[in-house]
Amino acid sequence: MTAVRFTGISLAALIAATLASAAAAQTIYVSNEKDNTLSVIDGKTMSVTDTIKVGKRPRGITLSKDGTQLFICASDDHAVQVLDLASKKVVHNLPSGEDPEQFALSPDGKSLIIANEDSNIVTVVDVPTRKVAFQVDVGVEPEGMDVSPDGRWGVNTSETTSMVHWIDMEKRQVVDNTLVGPRPRYAQFTRDGSQLWVSSEIGGTVSVIDTASRKVTKVVDFHIKGIAKDRIQPVGVKLTDDGRYAFVALGPANHVAVVDAKTFEVKDYLLVGRRVWQLALTPDQKTLYTTNGVSGDVSIIDVDALKVTKTVKVGRYPWGVAVKG
Repeated sequence: MTAVRFTGISLAALIAATLASAAAAQTIYVSNEKDNTLSVIDGKTMSVTDTIKVGKRPRGITLSKDGTQLFICASDDHAVQVLDLASKKVVHNLPSGEDPEQFALSPDGKSLIIANEDSNIVTVVDVPTRKVAFQVDVGVEPEGMDVSPDGRWGVNTSETTSMVHWIDMEKRQVVDNTLVGPRPRYAQFTRDGSQLWVSSEIGGTVSVIDTASRKVTKVVDFHIKGIAKDRIQPVGVKLTDDGRYAFVALGPANHVAVVDAKTFEVKDYLLVGRRVWQLALTPDQKTLYTTNGVSGDVSIIDVDALKVTKTVKVGRYPWGVAVKG
Protein backbone atom coordinates (compact mmCIF):
# COMPACT_ATOMS: atom_id res chain seq x y z
CA MET A 1 0.00 0.00 0.00
CA THR A 2 2.78 2.37 0.90
CA ALA A 3 4.53 1.79 -2.42
CA VAL A 4 1.34 2.45 -4.39
CA ARG A 5 0.61 5.64 -2.47
CA PHE A 6 4.15 6.88 -2.95
CA THR A 7 3.99 6.18 -6.68
CA GLY A 8 0.71 8.13 -6.97
CA ILE A 9 2.14 11.11 -5.15
CA SER A 10 5.27 11.03 -7.28
CA LEU A 11 3.22 10.90 -10.49
CA ALA A 12 1.09 13.85 -9.39
CA ALA A 13 4.22 15.81 -8.51
CA LEU A 14 5.77 14.94 -11.86
CA ILE A 15 2.68 16.11 -13.76
CA ALA A 16 2.56 19.36 -11.80
CA ALA A 17 6.24 19.96 -12.39
CA THR A 18 5.84 19.26 -16.10
CA LEU A 19 2.94 21.72 -16.42
CA ALA A 20 4.84 24.38 -14.49
CA SER A 21 7.89 23.84 -16.68
CA ALA A 22 5.79 24.19 -19.84
CA ALA A 23 4.27 27.45 -18.60
CA ALA A 24 7.68 28.76 -17.64
CA ALA A 25 9.05 27.96 -21.08
CA GLN A 26 6.33 29.89 -22.86
CA THR A 27 7.10 33.38 -24.11
CA ILE A 28 4.53 35.72 -25.61
CA TYR A 29 5.49 38.37 -28.16
CA VAL A 30 3.24 41.39 -28.81
CA SER A 31 3.73 44.00 -31.55
CA ASN A 32 3.00 47.58 -30.46
CA GLU A 33 1.87 49.51 -33.53
CA LYS A 34 2.43 53.05 -32.20
CA ASP A 35 5.64 52.43 -30.24
CA ASN A 36 7.54 50.48 -32.91
CA THR A 37 8.33 47.84 -30.32
CA LEU A 38 7.69 44.27 -29.24
CA SER A 39 6.66 43.52 -25.67
CA VAL A 40 7.96 40.21 -24.32
CA ILE A 41 5.74 38.51 -21.72
CA ASP A 42 6.94 35.66 -19.50
CA GLY A 43 4.41 32.81 -19.62
CA LYS A 44 4.90 31.89 -15.96
CA THR A 45 4.83 35.28 -14.27
CA MET A 46 2.51 36.86 -16.86
CA SER A 47 4.53 40.05 -16.77
CA VAL A 48 6.52 42.02 -19.35
CA THR A 49 10.20 41.13 -19.11
CA ASP A 50 11.59 43.03 -22.10
CA THR A 51 10.78 45.59 -24.78
CA ILE A 52 12.50 45.29 -28.16
CA LYS A 53 12.78 48.10 -30.71
CA VAL A 54 11.75 47.04 -34.21
CA GLY A 55 10.69 48.71 -37.46
CA LYS A 56 7.94 51.23 -38.06
CA ARG A 57 4.33 50.26 -37.36
CA PRO A 58 4.76 46.56 -36.55
CA ARG A 59 1.54 44.61 -37.05
CA GLY A 60 1.39 40.93 -38.06
CA ILE A 61 3.95 38.65 -36.39
CA THR A 62 4.60 34.90 -36.63
CA LEU A 63 7.24 32.44 -35.48
CA SER A 64 9.53 30.46 -37.77
CA LYS A 65 8.91 26.70 -37.82
CA ASP A 66 11.91 25.99 -35.59
CA GLY A 67 10.92 28.74 -33.14
CA THR A 68 14.26 30.53 -33.33
CA GLN A 69 13.08 33.57 -35.27
CA LEU A 70 10.11 35.93 -35.34
CA PHE A 71 8.85 37.43 -38.60
CA ILE A 72 7.47 40.98 -38.22
CA CYS A 73 5.40 43.04 -40.67
CA ALA A 74 7.05 46.47 -40.35
CA SER A 75 4.33 48.12 -42.39
CA ASP A 76 5.70 51.65 -42.68
CA ASP A 77 9.18 50.34 -43.50
CA HIS A 78 7.69 48.21 -46.32
CA ALA A 79 9.60 45.20 -45.04
CA VAL A 80 9.25 41.96 -43.15
CA GLN A 81 11.90 41.94 -40.45
CA VAL A 82 13.47 38.75 -39.12
CA LEU A 83 14.22 38.87 -35.40
CA ASP A 84 16.64 36.39 -33.87
CA LEU A 85 15.00 35.48 -30.57
CA ALA A 86 18.21 34.44 -28.83
CA SER A 87 20.00 37.75 -29.42
CA LYS A 88 16.78 39.84 -29.66
CA LYS A 89 18.23 41.53 -32.73
CA VAL A 90 16.81 42.07 -36.21
CA VAL A 91 19.21 40.07 -38.38
CA HIS A 92 17.81 40.96 -41.81
CA ASN A 93 14.77 42.08 -43.78
CA LEU A 94 12.77 40.16 -46.34
CA PRO A 95 11.46 41.85 -49.51
CA SER A 96 7.81 42.12 -48.53
CA GLY A 97 6.27 44.46 -51.09
CA GLU A 98 4.48 47.66 -50.08
CA ASP A 99 2.77 48.05 -46.70
CA PRO A 100 2.78 44.46 -45.40
CA GLU A 101 0.07 44.00 -42.77
CA GLN A 102 -0.59 40.30 -42.36
CA PHE A 103 1.11 37.16 -43.62
CA ALA A 104 1.09 33.39 -43.33
CA LEU A 105 3.93 30.89 -43.23
CA SER A 106 3.67 27.82 -45.45
CA PRO A 107 3.49 24.42 -43.69
CA ASP A 108 7.10 23.62 -44.63
CA GLY A 109 8.26 27.00 -43.28
CA LYS A 110 9.93 27.96 -46.54
CA SER A 111 7.49 30.55 -47.92
CA LEU A 112 5.88 33.66 -46.47
CA ILE A 113 2.67 34.76 -48.17
CA ILE A 114 2.27 38.49 -47.54
CA ALA A 115 -0.65 40.89 -48.06
CA ASN A 116 0.41 44.24 -49.54
CA GLU A 117 -2.46 46.54 -48.62
CA ASP A 118 -1.49 49.61 -50.64
CA SER A 119 -0.70 47.84 -53.92
CA ASN A 120 -3.46 45.19 -54.10
CA ILE A 121 -0.89 42.42 -54.39
CA VAL A 122 0.09 39.28 -52.51
CA THR A 123 3.84 38.71 -52.38
CA VAL A 124 5.28 35.24 -51.85
CA VAL A 125 8.81 35.28 -50.46
CA ASP A 126 11.21 32.34 -50.38
CA VAL A 127 12.52 32.49 -46.81
CA PRO A 128 15.83 30.60 -47.26
CA THR A 129 16.98 32.67 -50.28
CA ARG A 130 15.30 35.92 -49.09
CA LYS A 131 13.94 36.52 -52.57
CA VAL A 132 10.49 37.13 -54.01
CA ALA A 133 9.23 33.89 -55.55
CA PHE A 134 6.18 35.46 -57.20
CA GLN A 135 3.44 38.07 -56.82
CA VAL A 136 -0.29 37.80 -57.48
CA ASP A 137 -2.81 40.56 -58.18
CA VAL A 138 -5.79 40.37 -55.81
CA GLY A 139 -8.66 42.65 -54.75
CA VAL A 140 -8.56 46.10 -53.22
CA GLU A 141 -6.87 46.41 -49.80
CA PRO A 142 -5.68 42.84 -49.22
CA GLU A 143 -5.31 41.94 -45.54
CA GLY A 144 -6.12 38.49 -44.13
CA MET A 145 -3.82 35.62 -45.12
CA ASP A 146 -3.57 31.89 -44.50
CA VAL A 147 -2.20 28.75 -46.12
CA SER A 148 -4.04 25.43 -46.12
CA PRO A 149 -2.43 22.65 -44.04
CA ASP A 150 -1.56 20.69 -47.19
CA GLY A 151 0.10 23.75 -48.73
CA ARG A 152 -2.15 23.73 -51.78
CA TRP A 153 -4.03 26.96 -51.15
CA GLY A 154 -2.92 30.41 -50.20
CA VAL A 155 -5.92 32.59 -49.33
CA ASN A 156 -6.22 36.35 -49.11
CA THR A 157 -9.11 38.56 -48.02
CA SER A 158 -9.53 41.93 -49.73
CA GLU A 159 -11.25 44.51 -47.53
CA THR A 160 -12.83 46.73 -50.19
CA THR A 161 -13.65 43.94 -52.66
CA SER A 162 -15.19 41.82 -49.86
CA MET A 163 -13.78 38.63 -51.29
CA VAL A 164 -11.60 35.68 -50.43
CA HIS A 165 -9.07 35.04 -53.21
CA TRP A 166 -7.92 31.42 -53.65
CA ILE A 167 -4.30 31.24 -54.80
CA ASP A 168 -3.18 27.90 -56.26
CA MET A 169 0.34 27.75 -54.83
CA GLU A 170 1.57 25.41 -57.54
CA LYS A 171 0.06 27.37 -60.44
CA ARG A 172 1.01 30.66 -58.76
CA GLN A 173 -2.27 32.34 -59.64
CA VAL A 174 -5.74 33.14 -58.30
CA VAL A 175 -8.11 30.44 -59.51
CA ASP A 176 -11.30 31.29 -57.60
CA ASN A 177 -12.97 33.98 -55.49
CA THR A 178 -15.57 33.73 -52.73
CA LEU A 179 -17.82 36.66 -51.83
CA VAL A 180 -18.14 37.27 -48.07
CA GLY A 181 -19.41 40.06 -45.82
CA PRO A 182 -18.12 43.65 -46.05
CA ARG A 183 -14.50 44.32 -45.05
CA PRO A 184 -13.08 40.84 -44.43
CA ARG A 185 -10.14 41.11 -42.05
CA TYR A 186 -8.88 37.66 -41.05
CA ALA A 187 -8.82 34.10 -42.40
CA GLN A 188 -7.96 30.78 -40.76
CA PHE A 189 -8.20 27.21 -41.98
CA THR A 190 -9.32 24.47 -39.63
CA ARG A 191 -6.60 22.03 -38.61
CA ASP A 192 -7.81 19.44 -41.14
CA GLY A 193 -8.12 22.07 -43.88
CA SER A 194 -11.76 21.28 -44.62
CA GLN A 195 -13.05 24.74 -43.68
CA LEU A 196 -11.90 28.36 -43.87
CA TRP A 197 -13.25 30.85 -41.30
CA VAL A 198 -13.27 34.51 -42.41
CA SER A 199 -14.23 37.52 -40.29
CA SER A 200 -16.05 40.52 -41.81
CA GLU A 201 -15.50 43.68 -39.78
CA ILE A 202 -18.24 45.89 -41.24
CA GLY A 203 -20.55 42.97 -41.96
CA GLY A 204 -20.38 41.99 -38.29
CA THR A 205 -20.17 38.29 -39.20
CA VAL A 206 -17.90 35.32 -39.70
CA SER A 207 -18.26 33.23 -42.86
CA VAL A 208 -17.49 29.52 -42.75
CA ILE A 209 -16.35 28.30 -46.18
CA ASP A 210 -16.13 24.73 -47.41
CA THR A 211 -12.63 24.35 -48.84
CA ALA A 212 -13.55 21.71 -51.42
CA SER A 213 -16.32 23.76 -53.03
CA ARG A 214 -15.04 27.18 -51.91
CA LYS A 215 -18.64 28.07 -51.04
CA VAL A 216 -19.94 29.75 -47.86
CA THR A 217 -21.84 27.11 -45.88
CA LYS A 218 -22.56 29.07 -42.69
CA VAL A 219 -22.60 32.68 -41.52
CA VAL A 220 -22.16 33.32 -37.81
CA ASP A 221 -23.75 36.50 -36.44
CA PHE A 222 -23.15 38.22 -33.10
CA HIS A 223 -25.43 40.07 -30.68
CA ILE A 224 -24.31 41.50 -27.33
CA LYS A 225 -26.90 42.99 -25.01
CA GLY A 226 -26.34 46.72 -24.49
CA ILE A 227 -23.85 47.10 -27.35
CA ALA A 228 -24.88 48.68 -30.66
CA LYS A 229 -24.71 46.33 -33.62
CA ASP A 230 -22.37 48.61 -35.56
CA ARG A 231 -19.78 48.34 -32.78
CA ILE A 232 -19.61 44.56 -33.10
CA GLN A 233 -16.79 44.30 -35.63
CA PRO A 234 -15.17 40.85 -35.99
CA VAL A 235 -11.45 40.94 -36.71
CA GLY A 236 -9.06 38.27 -35.36
CA VAL A 237 -10.15 34.61 -35.32
CA LYS A 238 -8.50 31.67 -33.58
CA LEU A 239 -9.64 28.05 -33.89
CA THR A 240 -8.67 25.36 -31.40
CA ASP A 241 -6.91 22.35 -32.87
CA ASP A 242 -9.51 19.92 -31.52
CA GLY A 243 -12.30 21.64 -33.45
CA ARG A 244 -14.12 22.60 -30.24
CA TYR A 245 -14.05 26.39 -30.26
CA ALA A 246 -13.66 29.37 -32.54
CA PHE A 247 -12.68 32.54 -30.71
CA VAL A 248 -13.55 35.79 -32.49
CA ALA A 249 -12.23 39.23 -31.50
CA LEU A 250 -15.07 41.76 -31.83
CA GLY A 251 -13.06 45.00 -32.07
CA PRO A 252 -14.71 48.05 -30.44
CA ALA A 253 -17.34 45.80 -28.80
CA ASN A 254 -14.48 44.91 -26.39
CA HIS A 255 -15.49 41.25 -26.25
CA VAL A 256 -14.25 37.92 -27.56
CA ALA A 257 -17.01 35.65 -28.84
CA VAL A 258 -16.80 31.95 -27.99
CA VAL A 259 -18.31 29.94 -30.85
CA ASP A 260 -19.02 26.21 -30.80
CA ALA A 261 -17.07 25.25 -33.93
CA LYS A 262 -19.29 22.23 -34.60
CA THR A 263 -22.76 23.76 -34.16
CA PHE A 264 -21.72 27.34 -35.04
CA GLU A 265 -23.67 28.63 -32.02
CA VAL A 266 -22.24 31.47 -29.92
CA LYS A 267 -21.70 30.09 -26.41
CA ASP A 268 -20.47 33.19 -24.62
CA TYR A 269 -19.00 36.67 -24.87
CA LEU A 270 -15.90 37.43 -22.78
CA LEU A 271 -15.20 41.03 -21.78
CA VAL A 272 -11.60 42.01 -22.55
CA GLY A 273 -9.76 45.30 -23.15
CA ARG A 274 -10.71 48.11 -25.49
CA ARG A 275 -10.57 47.51 -29.26
CA VAL A 276 -9.55 43.85 -29.22
CA TRP A 277 -7.58 43.01 -32.37
CA GLN A 278 -5.77 39.68 -32.60
CA LEU A 279 -5.62 36.37 -30.74
CA ALA A 280 -3.10 33.60 -30.07
CA LEU A 281 -3.36 30.24 -28.33
CA THR A 282 -0.60 28.55 -26.37
CA PRO A 283 0.66 25.26 -27.88
CA ASP A 284 -1.27 23.26 -25.27
CA GLN A 285 -4.44 25.23 -26.16
CA LYS A 286 -5.03 26.04 -22.48
CA THR A 287 -4.58 29.80 -22.69
CA LEU A 288 -5.70 32.46 -25.16
CA TYR A 289 -4.05 35.88 -25.45
CA THR A 290 -5.80 38.94 -26.92
CA THR A 291 -4.27 42.25 -28.02
CA ASN A 292 -6.38 45.24 -27.00
CA GLY A 293 -5.32 48.22 -29.09
CA VAL A 294 -6.96 51.21 -27.42
CA SER A 295 -6.41 50.12 -23.81
CA GLY A 296 -2.80 49.12 -24.56
CA ASP A 297 -2.94 45.75 -22.88
CA VAL A 298 -3.24 42.00 -23.32
CA SER A 299 -6.05 39.92 -21.83
CA ILE A 300 -5.29 36.35 -20.74
CA ILE A 301 -8.13 33.84 -21.04
CA ASP A 302 -8.36 30.39 -19.44
CA VAL A 303 -9.74 28.28 -22.30
CA ASP A 304 -11.17 25.48 -20.13
CA ALA A 305 -12.93 27.87 -17.77
CA LEU A 306 -13.72 30.45 -20.49
CA LYS A 307 -12.73 33.26 -18.14
CA VAL A 308 -10.36 36.22 -18.31
CA THR A 309 -7.77 35.64 -15.59
CA LYS A 310 -5.39 38.57 -15.97
CA THR A 311 -4.61 41.75 -17.90
CA VAL A 312 -1.03 42.75 -18.75
CA LYS A 313 -0.10 46.29 -19.75
CA VAL A 314 2.10 46.50 -22.85
CA GLY A 315 2.94 49.28 -25.33
CA ARG A 316 0.73 51.63 -27.33
CA TYR A 317 -1.77 50.00 -29.66
CA PRO A 318 -0.80 46.33 -29.39
CA TRP A 319 -1.70 44.56 -32.63
CA GLY A 320 -0.12 41.15 -33.29
CA VAL A 321 0.62 38.32 -30.86
CA ALA A 322 2.61 35.08 -31.07
CA VAL A 323 3.39 32.42 -28.47
CA LYS A 324 6.60 30.39 -28.25
CA GLY A 325 6.75 27.36 -25.98
